[in-house]
Amino acid sequence: MTQLGFYINNNYCSGCKACVVSCKDKNDLDVGINYRRVYEFSEGDYVERKDSVIQHIETFFTSISCNHCEHPKCVENCPTQAMHKREEDGVVVIDHDKCVGCKYCMWNCPYGAPQYNETLGKMTKCDFCIDLIAKGEDPVCVGSCPMRALEYGPLEELQKKYGNTKDIKGLPSSSITNPSIVIGAHKAAK
Repeated sequence: MTQLGFYINNNYCSGCKACVVSCKDKNDLDVGINYRRVYEFSEGDYVERKDSVIQHIETFFTSISCNHCEHPKCVENCPTQAMHKREEDGVVVIDHDKCVGCKYCMWNCPYGAPQYNETLGKMTKCDFCIDLIAKGEDPVCVGSCPMRALEYGPLEELQKKYGNTKDIKGLPSSSITNPSIVIGAHKAAK
């Protein structure tokens, strides 16, 4: 099985949220539902001098969605087996015929990927834009990033190209689910 994954480059991400907006638009998401989110992580302080203030602040942004994990807690804890991994590409999807909207997947995902849709009364989440990939197109978040901070492909290829960094400041430990991501970590993220 090929496992699809995302490459997230903290060094390029400017926090513009074009990926968030394009995802919301493609999926016609209501206010409050975000399949992709951009987190800002800042640390440091200011040093006051006689006549000035010197900044010692480091900030980076991380664009995150469902990570289509190797051991997804959402799948493991879904009582109806509505949440499942596709065998052909490892993408975690929801069978809405089985979903009862219990929110167990949402409560168990350390990344907050599953989102409850009040109108449907069911869970929803990033499906890796499998409809676009099937047509040979990029996932909408990847295609809309003006900084080219996002990339996708077979996880093994992304790891060969960019390494295997999955753990950075601000994200849960990768040991929980083994997410299908590779991160180009900003120097302040390590």
